[in-house]
Amino acid sequence: MKSGITLILEERVQQLNKHKRSVEDDIKYNCNGELREGAIALICNNGDGDLSKFPLKWNDIMCRHLINKPYKERLIITGALIAAEIDRIQHLETS
Repeated sequence: MKSGITLILEERVQQLNKHKRSVEDDIKYNCNGELREGAIALICNNGDGDLSKFPLKWNDIMCRHLINKPYKERLIITGALIAAEIDRIQHLETS
């Protein structure tokens, strides 16, 4: 069984490689707390399909896909979104 941190790391790597996300894109497009808001919306969603807590700029189809995932997977994605926000902040601090 993989540890939680391993699952979150694998998800973050998938965000960067498979989904072609980047720290630079997060700096450009997620600079107003969107990653944090997305993580909160994902973890707090009770499965009712309410997308109102997700950032307005985020794609509704993607958000619906995320909230339909099992709870454990949503936790893993939430952890990866938090890691993405940390990456974004650290990149800005070193620029």
